[in-house]
Amino acid sequence: MKNFLGIFITIALLFSTAFANQFADMEKISLKKDEITKIFVKYASYERVFKFRWTLYKNEGLVMFSSYDKDVSQHILYLNNTNQSFKILLKPRGADFYQPPYFLVLFKDFDFQKHKANFEVFLSDKRHQLEVRYSKKVKE
Repeated sequence: MKNFLGIFITIALLFSTAFANQFADMEKISLKKDEITKIFVKYASYERVFKFRWTLYKNEGLVMFSSYDKDVSQHILYLNNTNQSFKILLKPRGADFYQPPYFLVLFKDFDFQKHKANFEVFLSDKRHQLEVRYSKKVKE
């Protein structure tokens, strides 16, 4: 019985650590108004650029613009709310249905003294298909 319990605990710990880390990478980004951050994504023979910036912080809502592979979108993010993040799929699903790699951009806080919005960008890439490079911020 002791051997069975020991084996069960060992297997449970191995599986819990294997599935615990859903995100392959996390980057902290701090942006001023209309400052753009670019993230370069490369897979197979494709090279894509994910860009995002914020333009307005009003009534605790942050208005953001993002673009990836000619898809432009606008988001309004709030702190301590279900609308605190947005997700960008980085690669099409393809023939087999699986969870494609994606970025999750999370609005962490707003620094009123420096007029900066702070974000965390998480990369989920379970199959390790992407090469990602973060660039410097650019003022538009």
